[in-house]
Amino acid sequence: MALTATIYNLSIDLADIDRGVYEKLDLRIARQPSETIEYMFMRMIAYCLEYGDGIELTQGVAAGDEPAVLIRDLTGRVTAWIEVGMPDAERLNRGLKLAGRAAVYTHRDVEKVIAQLAAAKIDRLSAVPVYEFDRDLVDEMSRLLERRSALSISVTERELYIGIGDRTFTMTIAEHHVE
Repeated sequence: MALTATIYNLSIDLADIDRGVYEKLDLRIARQPSETIEYMFMRMIAYCLEYGDGIELTQGVAAGDEPAVLIRDLTGRVTAWIEVGMPDAERLNRGLKLAGRAAVYTHRDVEKVIAQLAAAKIDRLSAVPVYEFDRDLVDEMSRLLERRSALSISVTERELYIGIGDRTFTMTIAEHHVE
């Protein structure tokens, strides 16, 4: 018998001061059986930090040829391709060509992510920002998520503040590029 996805209902107060985005989000995320809680958590973070018109969460690891997060314009054309974790360089390049803009949000070893992308020898990938998040903090925060959770997420001057329950976490969002 096939395992089914676990549904998470997340109520998020988002305040992205850097971009002037202030929203109350009610996200319903399907965590696939083969998806770690940390990966799902990073999909949610990427969604929040990229939030805007036309944004959508895909099915995550079950999305096939789609990234973790897509942004489309009013005509349905993909305008941003957002990957999470340690994406394949060729897939990221295809997404960049399709959308014109791509980004990677990772809680993995950023040096390995950059090295893997650089090894593909695709010049265009130097334009793709790779945002690094502290793995230990991501692990700790993701363990606090319940199937129904309320979070607050604030961003100011590349500092990320996340409140889950009575706990608050702070981390700097480090941006890297393939050289």
